[in-house]
Amino acid sequence: MAGSGAMPAVLGAAWSLLAAAFLAALVLLRRAPAWLTGGSGGGLCGLFQDLIRYGKTKGGYGQHPAWLRLLQVPKRWFTHFYVVSVLWNGFLLIWLFQAEFLGGSLPSWIQHMHHALGRDSQSEDTDIQHFSVFMVLLLLWLHSCRRLAECLWTSVFSNGVIHIVQYCFGLAYYIAIGSTVLCQVPTNVRKGKEFPVQICWYHIIGVTMYIWASLHQHRCLVILANLRKSKSGKVVSLNHSVPFGDWFERVSCPHYFAEVLIYVSMSITLGLHNVTWWCVVMYVLFNQALAAVLCHEFYQKNFSSYPKHRKAFIPFVF
Repeated sequence: MAGSGAMPAVLGAAWSLLAAAFLAALVLLRRAPAWLTGGSGGGLCGLFQDLIRYGKTKGGYGQHPAWLRLLQVPKRWFTHFYVVSVLWNGFLLIWLFQAEFLGGSLPSWIQHMHHALGRDSQSEDTDIQHFSVFMVLLLLWLHSCRRLAECLWTSVFSNGVIHIVQYCFGLAYYIAIGSTVLCQVPTNVRKGKEFPVQICWYHIIGVTMYIWASLHQHRCLVILANLRKSKSGKVVSLNHSVPFGDWFERVSCPHYFAEVLIYVSMSITLGLHNVTWWCVVMYVLFNQALAAVLCHEFYQKNFSSYPKHRKAFIPFVF
């Protein structure tokens, strides 16, 4: 497998390990509930629960001494993730645009990053692969812009918290994800050659799927926000309620399912053969699946009339 389909060793290994870690956490949560969900939240069990739960799913888990609660930060700080992503990935997008379309070159520090992450600067990629990578970086940046706008003007955050480790991980993730996209092209890129724009069938399918999934994710986030607003748009409650409408009719966490579809759409846009990005997709799948299972359990536990036909994450499946 040549070109951008070849998997840079360090990147592929890192995303595969992350995917495996979240899969292991999901399996432990599903297969060993007796020791993982019981107890007072102390020891390894309490640490495990504290690191996988956030917001409403934290509930009564992880009851620690006051000094340990200092390690919790507001869930609304999720907004910071998208600020970092918009700035960092926007910065990378500008550099890649200059290198691909204006005959420039990537800065030396980006070239060093490529080498450190296992990218061969002399590999020969086709023009269409270069364009695919540029499109995916653009889609990732647009996704971050939308999510930032939703955090600022749509979502209504409760007083829930996340662990400082989760917060730092989230910040690092949005730096790593854009860097992963950029590493799918060699550091020498165009060397001043004219860049031909070649649109293929998988670009059209990928972008169409991206728009479709993004629209549904936005609708679901609006539904969640409206549960805490009056008809005039004023926030009247921070309590949790059962959402209805759109994909909520089938699953408890359709916004998480849509997130996976968005990353799958990017993999399609890359031409379906990029192994590194499929490792990213697997990480997102297991990460979002874990969060969805916890949310699903929260709804079932707190609402006796919660629809029994709803799955947690994937319609009709899981």
